[in-house]
Amino acid sequence: MNDSVQTNAGGSQGLDIRGILEYLPHRYPMLLVDRVIDVQPGKHIHALKNITMNEPFFNGHFPHIPVMPGVLMIEALAQAAGILSFKTMGQRADPRSVFYFVGIDGARFKRPVGPGDQLHLKVSIVRAKGGLWKYDAQALVDEQLAVEAVLMCTMRKLEP
Repeated sequence: MNDSVQTNAGGSQGLDIRGILEYLPHRYPMLLVDRVIDVQPGKHIHALKNITMNEPFFNGHFPHIPVMPGVLMIEALAQAAGILSFKTMGQRADPRSVFYFVGIDGARFKRPVGPGDQLHLKVSIVRAKGGLWKYDAQALVDEQLAVEAVLMCTMRKLEP
């Protein structure tokens, strides 16, 4: 499989949308990562989510003042964490496996996010042990913190 890897200045590696689709099972409208700027397996990831007025959630949240729901910002961070985990394990998304949330701690929302914003998703691995992954996660807009949280996930095999 072609990873659609892009080498950036300094030798770091990113992914375009084709590469992202190899690591995440999500598809429209739930795919919330548009590009990976940098990923260092076992360490951290920097990814992007471009926010446009065409997002389906803006029809009802809120029509007069469009604001990205906080839970979707957390989901975007979790998807970035999923890519980081798969890259760390040297695996790709598998229809027989799924990453589940097992905890979200310390979630704090610092600024509203709306059309025209670009979320910079920054996730670092704190610990990976016994199938449980813990991450520090932040999303920023124009270098301003929009949301931060500690995420915990695990991968489970699905029954055939």
